[in-house]
Amino acid sequence: MDPLWSERMKIALYSLFYVALIGSLTKAETLSIENDSLKVSYDTALQRFSIQERATGKAVVSDGRLLDRVISGARVMRARDAIFAKGRQIRVSYADGAVSRLELYPSLPFLLVKTEVHSSAASEADLDRTVPVQFAINLDRPVNDLRTLGTAGLTTADKNPGSYLFLTLADPETRRGLVAGWLTEDRGSGVLFSSANTGRVTFSARIDYGHLRIAPGASAQLETLAIGLFDDARIGEELYADAVARQYAIKLRPQINGYCTWYSNPHGGAADETSILQLAEVAARELKPFGFSFIQIDDKWQDGKERNGPARRFYRVKPDGPYPHGIKPVAQKLNSLGLMTGLWFLPFASDWKDPEFANHQDWFMKRQDGKPFETPWGNTSLDLTNPEVRAYLAEMVKCIHSWGVTYFKMDGLWTGTATEQIYVNDGFHEDHIGENAPFQKREVTNIEALRGGLKLLREAAGPDVFFSGCNLSQNMRSLAGCIGLVDSMRIGPDNGQEWRDYQKEIAENGSGSIITGPVRGTRLYFMHGRLWWNDPDPCYVRPTIPLNHAQLIASWVAISGQFNLNSDWIPRLPAERLDVLKRTMPQHGAVARPVDYFDTVMPGIWLVTDSRQPVRRDVLGLFNWKSENQTIACSTSQAGLDPARRYHAFDFWGNTPVSSFAGQFKFDLPPQSCRVIAVRAQEEHPVLVSTSRHVTQGMVDVVAEKWSSSSKSLAGSSRVVGKDPYQLRIAGLNSDDKKWKLISASISAADQSAGVKIVPQPDRDAEEGWLRVDIESDTTRVVNWSLRFGAE
Repeated sequence: MDPLWSERMKIALYSLFYVALIGSLTKAETLSIENDSLKVSYDTALQRFSIQERATGKAVVSDGRLLDRVISGARVMRARDAIFAKGRQIRVSYADGAVSRLELYPSLPFLLVKTEVHSSAASEADLDRTVPVQFAINLDRPVNDLRTLGTAGLTTADKNPGSYLFLTLADPETRRGLVAGWLTEDRGSGVLFSSANTGRVTFSARIDYGHLRIAPGASAQLETLAIGLFDDARIGEELYADAVARQYAIKLRPQINGYCTWYSNPHGGAADETSILQLAEVAARELKPFGFSFIQIDDKWQDGKERNGPARRFYRVKPDGPYPHGIKPVAQKLNSLGLMTGLWFLPFASDWKDPEFANHQDWFMKRQDGKPFETPWGNTSLDLTNPEVRAYLAEMVKCIHSWGVTYFKMDGLWTGTATEQIYVNDGFHEDHIGENAPFQKREVTNIEALRGGLKLLREAAGPDVFFSGCNLSQNMRSLAGCIGLVDSMRIGPDNGQEWRDYQKEIAENGSGSIITGPVRGTRLYFMHGRLWWNDPDPCYVRPTIPLNHAQLIASWVAISGQFNLNSDWIPRLPAERLDVLKRTMPQHGAVARPVDYFDTVMPGIWLVTDSRQPVRRDVLGLFNWKSENQTIACSTSQAGLDPARRYHAFDFWGNTPVSSFAGQFKFDLPPQSCRVIAVRAQEEHPVLVSTSRHVTQGMVDVVAEKWSSSSKSLAGSSRVVGKDPYQLRIAGLNSDDKKWKLISASISAADQSAGVKIVPQPDRDAEEGWLRVDIESDTTRVVNWSLRFGAE
């Protein structure tokens, strides 16, 4: 007999005996825990878990598998989490010391899957990647009717290439679905994959570390996965983002509106010290009263030689460049105008061939063959664990801040992970994470290095600086690395003023199109305002593009509430184009959701709902991304409106009332255009439906509204911009059982003293049942107004 074969047989028999012994010691039973939303069961004999909905008792998740290792025991225990407090857990232990925990908490509608691995006492463990959990999903629908939605967009389960951070499976008809996402990404980059076979969808959750080095005899906590079941998977994604925000104690700096020099024509790139001040004076005069607050100078201001990307001496300006007198005088002037100064730079990579670094080659990351870790455009990644590099970066950031810069646009953040640039990156793409030579601190992972670098920059810059990250599409690993560490994030590639049909945009997976921001900003809408402010790149209103394109892209930004940037040469904008910017600033701060989120790769219906005051306000944003006429129709219940109510409606850009509706709405849209419709449920008295200040028609300007039955008056308060014509649009003068007639329109004594005027407009034959009232003020102020009616 072959001695080697004999030895292998002995090992196999010993293994079988050990498994049988462990099985005999572990009682075959079903362990269960539950909270208000979920019930989780673990079968110790099959070594599988399932998830049932508490409300229905249905097992939506089955065949749940944890680590593929020999199990030594399982039991129900108390759970304790630093964020989510006290709960219950099913703890599964393995023979090699690893542990899996299935945890439920009363305040959290998700199952948390936590995993701990252990190295042997004899040697260090080096974990490249691992799959700590996979499971099958049953939504009681044919697999082909379901859709997955992740960073790669909306696909069937078998076509999804893999999604970074999260993945949702939903039934488009009902929106019912499962949301899975990584709650933590401190050291690893979480990815989720879907497959469809044997009539079911399976999710596989993987963590990529590159190298997670665990000292001999030590343990390491891996990243935490969250799994939840929801009647509306959109709400599930929002709750998931809320949980991540709790995990990282995210507190965003206020959302701001501003200008980026890069795409301007003329004066693009970094502009120059003359043109930037000319622009600032016009922007401060024309747009600041409407919410405009910063100007950001982009690439080409800095010193150094361009090689494989931008010049990189960010601690000084180019002597013969656009800012020969430095950034500081510009910042001082902008500050005097009440504007913030922003500056673009690329912090985490430099050029190893630059003579400046001749004696600092140990500052750069290396590949396994010893060559510098260089990647297209990013150039050479710096070792963010090297104390000398960290000191260099801290001094550079302090220098920039000392110039008066309080808005940092930080590009190429993926370079901090020492991974490849794979622009444009949406779905999973292999980037060979971990194929670099070790960091100076060899125990640090690639994601951990980036997070440590961002924390360093924040500490050096101070708390008053707004951090704008750029951009996820260069390599989606930066999604994990930047959570909780930036205030805004470019969620897509560079855009441009050119129009591209959305289907072509998605098929080409390219950049340079005005559509690229809405494509990514829609699929990641739930991150906005929770993880960061989504930055879809600038909108454009310049005269070279059709007005309907300008209104569409600016309205999409305003309705979705995302980061509002412009890159037109503002001093030359005609009044009608400048007006588009005025009507789409500032952000509304209300709840905005895409209605047809799981129905189409480019949703055309958004609903904004503002419930922050006793009077609820709703606005429908309707967007035709196609190159032909489109009729957009939807039931009120599917949209999120009360199906039992009839609604008044006003078209903002059309400046006209439209027919009231109940049960469903239907609107025609020309190619590549939008309609923004304010809707208000009918009452037995007049109601304020719309105002002229902003596309949300009352959400940013109306601070109070109340109907008095005794005095038959409608009173309210509005934030009015000085010298900007302001109009109230009142509906409901013709109700079912009576007609209302305006008796008087008045403002407060203080407003009268300030010269404010209120002027009702003559009735319009085509607007029966509607009333328009103008308010004129030379100063920006809150105007208190009252409209008294008589009933006929």
